[in-house]
Order: sequence, then C-alpha cells, then structure tokens
Amino acid sequence: MPDTDIAKESLAPLATLEFQVPFTAMPERLDKVLARLIPEHSRSRMQGWIESGHVQVNGQPGRIRQQVNPGDKLVVHQQLAPESQAFTPEDVPFGVVQASPDWIVVDKPAGLVTHPGAGNWTGTLLNGLLYRFPELATVSRAGIVHRLDKDTSGLLVVARHDRAQTHLVRQLQDRSVSREYLALVHGHIRSDGQVRLAIGRDPRVPVRMSADHPIAPKEAITHYAPLRRGMISGEHPVTEVICRLETGRTHQIRVHMASLRHPLVGDTLYGGKPLGDASRQLLHARALAFDDFSTGERLSFESPLAQDFKKVRDDIAWDA
Repeated sequence: MPDTDIAKESLAPLATLEFQVPFTAMPERLDKVLARLIPEHSRSRMQGWIESGHVQVNGQPGRIRQQVNPGDKLVVHQQLAPESQAFTPEDVPFGVVQASPDWIVVDKPAGLVTHPGAGNWTGTLLNGLLYRFPELATVSRAGIVHRLDKDTSGLLVVARHDRAQTHLVRQLQDRSVSREYLALVHGHIRSDGQVRLAIGRDPRVPVRMSADHPIAPKEAITHYAPLRRGMISGEHPVTEVICRLETGRTHQIRVHMASLRHPLVGDTLYGGKPLGDASRQLLHARALAFDDFSTGERLSFESPLAQDFKKVRDDIAWDA
C-alpha cells in the first residue's frame, strides 16, 4: 500500500471522548488520569492536547498539573498525530525549472525542508509536490530521489512515476548524476582537491554528521575547486568554491569542507560563522545533469544564485 493511502486512512476524524472520574478514585493530576483512561495514546501527546486547549475539566480548559477529583467530568477532543499529515497536499511555494512526463526539476528555496520528518511533518517540498502534481501520490516518497538540506538552495530532480524513479535512483547509485554546488567557505583555499572521508552520524551530537569516528559510516567523496578568494569586512578571508559530489551523503559538503578547516560561511552546526548578511550556510546546488528516462539523452540544468547568497557575495572584496 502506498504511503499516501496510509496517510489518508489516518486522517479520518477522531472521536471526542467523555469521562466521569469514579467517585472511588483518588485525586490525581490531569495528565496522569488521562494516561490511565486512554492508554493507546502517549502521555506526552495528551500533555500536548491539554496545553492546546483540547481537554476540558468540568467545562473549563484543563491544565497538565491540575488536580482531578472524584466525580469530575472530562472531555477530550482527540487530535491527529503530526506525522499523520506528512503526505497531505499543501500549497507550498517552490520553483520548477522544467518538467516532462517522467521527471520534474525543482529549484528549492532555502528554508524549505525536502521531506517530512520529526519536527517538520508539514510545509515541506513533498507536501507542495503533492499539491501541484497530484499524480505523485502514487509514487513512493512523492517521487523524491535525493534531497537538499533545509537551508541549501537549488536543484533536485523528482520522478513522476515508479519506472522513472528507479531509473534515476540507479543513476545516483552508479554516480552518473552530476551535481555541482557553489559554496562560500571560511579561509583561503589555494588549489583543487578531493576529500575521501566516510560519513556517519556523530556519536556525540545526534543532529550532526561526522567524519571523525562516525556511527555506521558510508563512503563519501567530494571534489572541490576554488574560484576566487576575498575578504569580508576587511578581516575575514573567504573562498568561493565549486563542489562536485561523487556520492550523496547527508550534509556531505558541509562535513567535508569542515574537515579541511574551511567550514561554510553561516554553517554554525559545523563551525562556520554568519559573516556579513549570511543567515544560513551558503551552499547552492547550481547545476544538475542526468540521463532522460524516455530518450536516454543527457539533460543539464542550472539555477541562478539565491538572492541572499548573491548579496553576501556582492559585498566581498575579491582579490584581483
């Protein structure tokens, strides 16, 4: 059954529950009472319902630590779990560079999460794809075959049917999809190079990836080439760099450039600083190429630099 069918079933309205606390019960705080009365839901979820005003005690909004007494009447308006809305179509803005019956090349803005996950179950690119291209509801993950980090802008390709998705995934696996990024990094890089460091989850910080004693590491290869060097505010050396991915691990460019002691400007998770007007990691997926499913023709696409990145770059004093 497709993911979207599961989501639609879970979106059915939930019943409002009413209880009267037995007269033989001992006084107890509201969240504990509900945990006993409705064991199919976690206590933390019900605490969220209470905080959101979806639980009444004797006709008044309840409080988590409120004492519930024998004979009290409780009304619980059950709410859908956030993850149940992960595959709901939403009118989310994003750019489309070009589309065919087999694929869609998306120009993702910075700040947009690609795929639903913990803390971001709605408002993602996937939700927007389902809204603009309803047929993607029948394709696994709405056709998404590779991702960009939330604060990375630029190009990614989406498959419009299962056979095209398999075709694109195989190209990613055999490394024939070309992905080129523009990055602004701290410090001056003098020559081209390559980083071959396996990447896995950071054992100390769950939201980070790492090339230093990672958990479940996977091979990762990044090629980089400096374009020009300059200074921000007369005191911070920076380099504009082209990065090409041979593999596609989570946070790969960010981790690899940090391993060279040249973290991305604005990438505070990996040691970068928000210089100038940078409010995110300055990384843009500027070029993408792959083989067309129907014709086998090599297709290439480019994305103009995001405006916030361009503004930072325009304010740099570049070396002659």
